[in-house]
Amino acid sequence: MGLGILIVGLAVFLATHVFVSFRETRASVIERVGLPLYRGLFAIVSLAGLALITWGYAQYRAHDLIQLWSPPAFMRHITVGLVLFAMIFIVAAFIPSHIRTRLKHPMLAGVKTWALAHLLSNGDLGSILLFGTFLAWGIYARIAAKRRGDIGAAANPAPEGWTNDIIVVVLGAAVFLVLGFWFHPYVIGVPVFGR
Repeated sequence: MGLGILIVGLAVFLATHVFVSFRETRASVIERVGLPLYRGLFAIVSLAGLALITWGYAQYRAHDLIQLWSPPAFMRHITVGLVLFAMIFIVAAFIPSHIRTRLKHPMLAGVKTWALAHLLSNGDLGSILLFGTFLAWGIYARIAAKRRGDIGAAANPAPEGWTNDIIVVVLGAAVFLVLGFWFHPYVIGVPVFGR
């Protein structure tokens, strides 16, 4: 049951995000319903998909885990290091900085890094579906943005100095620690640090 819920959640969440890349259709919908309603509906459907993903993945891990292969133990350390970078990239999406300008699309870079990191250390079917789908979407979204000529955060030049970059790194590290010490062990059921 959990695997089915996970798949439905992925379909709902990613359908909304892939829809965004069809700019003419999106513009037509916004013209018909208005930007506030469009944004509200987008947020509701995205959150519903995310809730289904979380619930389905938790149910799958608790009751239906299907192990396809066993990654080497050292991959955990690589995953932890990559997720630290992923959180920094995601934070950079919201704060003007040299990091944001350099990455052009820091949110997509963060999602792709996060997904790849988790694929390296998880060999079960549900994890491969979850993280593989997010990695594929991140690659698709980046290619679609490049084809549209969407230069993302690079359109905003980095501010003078490096203060914002330091803030991005510190906040990214803080998010990483909160996820590692609280969210991952208590919500996902898998400790990040220690055994």
